[in-house]
Amino acid sequence: MEQLGLFGATASKLKLTRPLAIFDLESTGIDVVKDRIVEISVLRVNPDGTKETKTYRVNPTIPIPIESSMIHGIYDEDVATSPTFKDLAKELFEFMNPCDLAGFNSNKFDVPMLLEEFIRVGISFSIDNRALIDVHRIYTLFEKRTLESAYKFYCDKTLENAHSAEADTLATYEVLMGQLEKYAGELKADVQFLHDFSNEERFLDSGRRFIFTGGKACFNFGKYKGKTVEEVLRTDSGYYNWMMQGDFAQHTKQKLTEIKQSLKRN
Repeated sequence: MEQLGLFGATASKLKLTRPLAIFDLESTGIDVVKDRIVEISVLRVNPDGTKETKTYRVNPTIPIPIESSMIHGIYDEDVATSPTFKDLAKELFEFMNPCDLAGFNSNKFDVPMLLEEFIRVGISFSIDNRALIDVHRIYTLFEKRTLESAYKFYCDKTLENAHSAEADTLATYEVLMGQLEKYAGELKADVQFLHDFSNEERFLDSGRRFIFTGGKACFNFGKYKGKTVEEVLRTDSGYYNWMMQGDFAQHTKQKLTEIKQSLKRN
């Protein structure tokens, strides 16, 4: 917790109406459907400026490929006696709720992976009304580098223990504070503004299979790309079954089912 003092003086620049959870995951791989979390660290920043960090090692219940272990330094034996995500889910949900979310490349990886884990254990962790700030997206719009380079560029520090979830989480928060200071004339210290700025497109699901176009959920892939989901479900009922049986993210299937159910109600 002592590390938080490094950026405590700049935290007041970020205007919060509700808590902001900055988080980072380490996992067995990068496939959000098949892979699992092995470590998660969350820094919760409250509107009153107080902060709390929680870090968990997680037993993924599947083997960790050696290629992944060589990146984050977590091996099967390191998490053999750790709690599973199911064991941690309730505590983690309460800690991250009702927070807006932030991370480094989080919109493409960390958020989808977290959603899949919650869905697997039967907990509804909705992102529909949360702001999602992707520090990586902000960074690449200005400077196209890695987290280590971002940390050096914005904070003039060397990132120790890179690919440790906690070190990456704390560094991500410091980088966000540095971005607000460096681009003060272009960025607003407002969560909703940062959400809009760091999301290049508005996706309905974590798998990015559905995208909002003209206020309607549309397919973002395949033969129906650009078609509204409602139209396809009405004209090709078999497509729903194909997707539900396919290798799609659970959050994608969940959103598809919600749209289908809304059609029945209407």
